Amino acid sequence: MNDYVLRKGSKGERVKQLQGLLNVAQDGVFGALTEEALKAWQNENGLFPDGICGPKTWEKLLPLGKLTLKRSRRRIDEIIVHCTATPEGQAKTVDDIRREHKAQGWADIGYHYLVYLDGTVHEGRDVDIAGAHAWGHNTYSIGVCYVGGVENRPGVAYDKLKAKDTRTDKQKAALLTLLQDLRRLYPTARILGHCNVDKHGKLCPSFDARDEYRGI
Repeated sequence: MNDYVLRKGSKGERVKQLQGLLNVAQDGVFGALTEEALKAWQNENGLFPDGICGPKTWEKLLPLGKLTLKRSRRRIDEIIVHCTATPEGQAKTVDDIRREHKAQGWADIGYHYLVYLDGTVHEGRDVDIAGAHAWGHNTYSIGVCYVGGVENRPGVAYDKLKAKDTRTDKQKAALLTLLQDLRRLYPTARILGHCNVDKHGKLCPSFDARDEYRGI
């Protein structure tokens, strides 16, 4: 798929994600510096250093486990982005959240996909089953969540911590890839943040998902 292949001259959000992973200036323009950094990274990681970011390079850059996404039998009108509302840098797993949600009386983890700090994407609730993530919107939606979303200030009570976009570069890149893949499965579904559909979402996911992913 063409948007997965980046080379000198490419532009846009995916180029910014690549630049973040390579630790070069994130201007969204694949120029000589990005090409040089990519060639060096490819050479160090056992790939042919052609300066082109294709599927094999993405696979090493993003250890997604490469999920084969299952298409839900439900009608999907919305893909809703969440954060776990946990402090920056604090790891959470699917099993951790599943235990928390079950303790609240839910049948399973409420989200369908969870993006860890390292950018790996993990399946949560089966997509054939409505989630428990956005009041009034669960029946026809997919719930996607990244770990984080709150500042980390040691010694400060949790309820005093402020919302913060804590996504790592790998999380940003993985979210973009995941949402693009989901849009291919559900081409008419809108991508929204939790706060756009549910007053209980407040500032979740701690960034403007509707605006950031408008072009997908």
